[in-house]
Amino acid sequence: MGFLNQIEKRRSIYAIGKNVDLQQEQIEQLIKNTIKLSPSSFNSQSSRAVQLFGASHEKFWTIVLETLRKIVPADAFAATEAKIQSFAAGYGTVLFYEDQNVVKSLQDAFPSYADNFPVWSEHSTAIAQFAVWTALSEQNIGASLQHYNPIIDAEVAETFGIPENWKLRAQLVFGSIEAEAGDKEYMDDALRFKTFK
Repeated sequence: MGFLNQIEKRRSIYAIGKNVDLQQEQIEQLIKNTIKLSPSSFNSQSSRAVQLFGASHEKFWTIVLETLRKIVPADAFAATEAKIQSFAAGYGTVLFYEDQNVVKSLQDAFPSYADNFPVWSEHSTAIAQFAVWTALSEQNIGASLQHYNPIIDAEVAETFGIPENWKLRAQLVFGSIEAEAGDKEYMDDALRFKTFK
């Protein structure tokens, strides 16, 4: 499958389950390899990933649910709970982190670029997230990218022993595709692109 076909296939899949064809070890290695091959500024390799399966995957989404229970109005909580339970129904979750020690060391080493390294770190994690999402999609594993940070950061770090210099950036929840994504609309090209000759 060509690269453009792969990224066209990659969609936000919200109806996910546990019926994936790959073994857990194969998924783990796929995610590791994909992140290793993802580019980063100055080859910083600042991206970190925590892979959650089984009880750990479910524990993570319980943390998210209980955190939201404290801040979402009671009359609106049923919809929130259903959404979080749909993520817990998946096969696993990848937590994407950026190592702030790496960012700081680059700022110290290259002071003229210091303001850019946090921005470039965000680029690195975005590339890694997109690459993993696409790699999973290629294996017919559906996923959606979530952002419950920073409200969950402290409890997740304590629960899973995350180093304090790792900054949580996103959560990619994945599993078997139980329902396809709907149609996607695209903006008019004239609003997004310019070409000069």
